[in-house]
Amino acid sequence: MTELRPGLAASESHTVTEVDTALAVGSGDVPVLATPRLVAWMESATVAAVGADLADGDTTVGTRIEVDHVAASPLGALVEVRCELTAVDGRTLRFSVVALDGDGEPVGHGTVTRAVVGRERFLARWTQRA
Repeated sequence: MTELRPGLAASESHTVTEVDTALAVGSGDVPVLATPRLVAWMESATVAAVGADLADGDTTVGTRIEVDHVAASPLGALVEVRCELTAVDGRTLRFSVVALDGDGEPVGHGTVTRAVVGRERFLARWTQRA
């Protein structure tokens, strides 16, 4: 494993579309950004933050997510997700995540924890059970 250090960061921008709504993903019945989609966007940013710095053959998998979704985002809204690697403990990575609307107001915030794993070994473990 390459040595990962706190400070690695990434950001992604997304526009809320029909497929991103609580109504579409089944987490509610209103056409606003679904919490599961917000969490997925946050995880995507964390993957991007460390992807280029992982050793060949390694990847990360999510192990814990703590997110407060504090504001609704309607169809067409721009949401910027930012993350920063704040702690490294062996193979455990902890990220601070925040999502902001087009005016810079918070949409959500929290922490995402991921574990560095060997991709092939990880997949082999689960494909043998299938």
